[in-house]
Amino acid sequence: MNFLSVEQLTKSYGERLLFSDLTFGIEQGQKAAIVAKNGAGKSTLLRCLLGLEPSDSGIVTFRKELRIAFMEQTEDLNPELSIIDAVLDHDLPEIKLVKAYTDAMEANDEAKLGDLYQALTEHQAWDLEVKVQQVLSVLKLNGITQKVGQLSGGQKKRVALAKVLLSEAEFLILDEPTNHLDLDMIEWLEQYLSASQLTLLMVTHDRYFLEVVCDTIFELADQTIYRYKGNFSYYLEKKAEREDQLQSTIEKAKNTFRKELDWIRRQPKARGTKQKARVDAFSDLKKVATQRLDEDELELPIKMERMGTKIVEFHKVSKAFGARVMLDDFTYNFQRQERLGIVGNNGTGKTTFLKMLTGEAEPDKGKIVIGETIVFGYYSQDLIEVDPQMKVIDVVREVAEFIPLEKGKQLSAAQLLERFLFPRDMHYHFVHKLSGGERRRLKLLRVLMLNPNFLILDEPTNDLDIFAMSVLEEYLRLFQGSLIVVSHDRYFMDKMVDHLFVFQGEGSIKDITGNYHTYRTSLQSAQRQQKNEQKSAPEPLIEHVTAQVEMQRKMNFKEKQEFEQIEKTLPQLEAEKEQLTLALSSGELSNEQLIAKGARLGAVVDQLDELTLRWLELSELA
Repeated sequence: MNFLSVEQLTKSYGERLLFSDLTFGIEQGQKAAIVAKNGAGKSTLLRCLLGLEPSDSGIVTFRKELRIAFMEQTEDLNPELSIIDAVLDHDLPEIKLVKAYTDAMEANDEAKLGDLYQALTEHQAWDLEVKVQQVLSVLKLNGITQKVGQLSGGQKKRVALAKVLLSEAEFLILDEPTNHLDLDMIEWLEQYLSASQLTLLMVTHDRYFLEVVCDTIFELADQTIYRYKGNFSYYLEKKAEREDQLQSTIEKAKNTFRKELDWIRRQPKARGTKQKARVDAFSDLKKVATQRLDEDELELPIKMERMGTKIVEFHKVSKAFGARVMLDDFTYNFQRQERLGIVGNNGTGKTTFLKMLTGEAEPDKGKIVIGETIVFGYYSQDLIEVDPQMKVIDVVREVAEFIPLEKGKQLSAAQLLERFLFPRDMHYHFVHKLSGGERRRLKLLRVLMLNPNFLILDEPTNDLDIFAMSVLEEYLRLFQGSLIVVSHDRYFMDKMVDHLFVFQGEGSIKDITGNYHTYRTSLQSAQRQQKNEQKSAPEPLIEHVTAQVEMQRKMNFKEKQEFEQIEKTLPQLEAEKEQLTLALSSGELSNEQLIAKGARLGAVVDQLDELTLRWLELSELA
């Protein structure tokens, strides 16, 4: 069943054409994503589809009476509403009942609870009530009576996501749903959307998300849209094939164009009908021959400052804010070309650690020794701090007009911008006209222009498109200095780091050899072991007998057998999922193997989610 039909949709801003004559559709149950470079019009396209922004021409048709929920990058929530009121701000009667029940629970109103209990049962809304509690818990939206206006930007984003997930909509349209989520939340959302029967259209830069959740990729490029029926791996393969074919077509056209150009020059001005047709064909040929494929190559051979033998040393460093301990007697020596990833929950000391490393904060005890040759390059999450009325090229010239390169060469500010994916026509744009991703790329360029040999990147992939992230990864792969990365982008972390500092709270830091996937695999293994130990622990006799009676009373023999079989199957599927994920991120598979293993991973995730839901149902009986 067709949920969305788009025909010949066109949108421009003044002389700038974003997209032209887009035609595509979304079917029921389809999970699609739109990928494009920053500034190509992804968010604008979503707003045009929903009628929130006018298009120049075209027709957008949704199926009648379709329940749609939309989450924008910057959600406009009522600041006077409480968290629970904002999350359940929907017109469905079941949601209104759940909200009333939650309010009565908060007020401990037993009279209302009795009536609402009956109403929830009649409307079969108890599953929704459980879902509300689950979503609020996973997204760490505690203190549900707190006003939205008192929340941080990240908390507001999570409220907006919770509101969409609890809308009971049939079609979700999400713009960057993983922004401001920690890694646990992202993985939960990934599993939730994969297992659901929802129809989905989203914009996201999370490449693992695209790999596991999506079955269709739409690429917005060259003012048109390309459709790829498959996940992210399939898209990369087919995109490469399409560009190879286009390059071949351009080369053939160029050869023909040279011959036709010679003929055009030799012809007299008076031409017959046949000659005029050939001239018109020449014009079409010229358009094809003069096409250029954008090659995303971030070249920045800036001369890196020489590193001495001493890099950075932490000697029994401690730091606390009142009763909150950030670091406790921490000792560590950084090495040349070290590639370190940092993970941990908010408030465990990650930012404090980076500030002490760069000298912005002092330790309470111990000392930090920094080598004389070390030049830090610190890229923080904050947007670039320059006058928004400055031109892009002046932002670079403010650092230097010419930048020294290796082997005594130098590069002008304009040449540097081009190599950092800023074409000439953008050099004199004002900073305030740049997209969020373009501003972050400009800030990163200024950091790298300082010739650092110790790079610290705090969430460098936020607001960067997948193409910019790929070229940044290529640059960092060749970077010869020391590197520290703090990121929620699992794909980026897996490619960039070879060991992790896991900030566990209370000043404890665990050093794990391997990338983020290695860390998550070890964490999941520890959790499984803990569950097995809990199961094997002896139960008190009275509780054991009571549980036996409850199971005999509520669970029949067939259900008991099914329950036991699921408990055996789940660990096997988890292990296979880990092996497939590790293989996909290894970079050693052929295209055919990537497609096969990607398809198998999707099937395993679906089976895991299905069995987990069934296990939960049976465990309630148990």
